[in-house]
Amino acid sequence: VQLQAFGGGLVQAGGSLRLSCAASGSILSISNMGWYRQAPGKQRGLVATMTSAGTASYVDFVKGRFTISGDNAKNTVSLQMNSLKPEDTAVYSCYLRGVPVGGYVFRDYWGQGTQVTVSS
Repeated sequence: VQLQAFGGGLVQAGGSLRLSCAASGSILSISNMGWYRQAPGKQRGLVATMTSAGTASYVDFVKGRFTISGDNAKNTVSLQMNSLKPEDTAVYSCYLRGVPVGGYVFRDYWGQGTQVTVSS
């Protein structure tokens, strides 16, 4: 299972970016997909996640600004980021928790990360 993320870049404060992530490979079932981020000198932390049933959850500092969406049929997840702030600058990585074909337990898979830089 491989994850490919797209959509990072440089934007001014108050601007918007949309990140997308596509999963490929043999996946039997998906529990959830989502996004983490890691700023320089900080630990990676959860940003938003969505279950296969469509339930979304967010960390407090992005609520009202970021929206996660997914397409189960295509195994994709996106993150619409509005009202971006300089403190949102980080490498954003998508992840998937699922059971691979031939497997029996859930595993976590990670994309390579995409840089988001918000200038003040």
